[in-house]
Amino acid sequence: MAAKIAYDDIEVGTELPAQSFPVTRATLVQYAGASGDFNPIHWNEKFAVEVGLPDVIAHGMFTMAEAIRVVTDWVGDPGAVVEYGVRFTKPVVVPNDDKGATIEVGAKVAAKLDDNTVRVDLTAMSAGQKVLGMSRAVVRLA
Repeated sequence: MAAKIAYDDIEVGTELPAQSFPVTRATLVQYAGASGDFNPIHWNEKFAVEVGLPDVIAHGMFTMAEAIRVVTDWVGDPGAVVEYGVRFTKPVVVPNDDKGATIEVGAKVAAKLDDNTVRVDLTAMSAGQKVLGMSRAVVRLA
């Protein structure tokens, strides 16, 4: 599979379609099983509060993975992402209710680079707070 977006068709400032990703406690348990990260801050409310957190929080790598979906859905090929990094600024707090939390992600092309690549800057928010900082991906386009 190759990128479905052509480099020549993209301009700096191009916005990618924003997406919202729901997160529930069940989602976190499923992710723990897949990742092997069973830290109790991700599933045990009592433990999370005892260590100073407001409630159970989503795994950082889970949050990071959800955010990059905006880019991979846009480009059409996860393999087109050649570099991706973030800073974790705030946790995604996941209450134990039917709604859970939501990660809202937006992205835009911030620079056109060499070799048919672009830098995409992402913004990830949850409960009105920025949860990822310096969230950037380099993507190779067609």
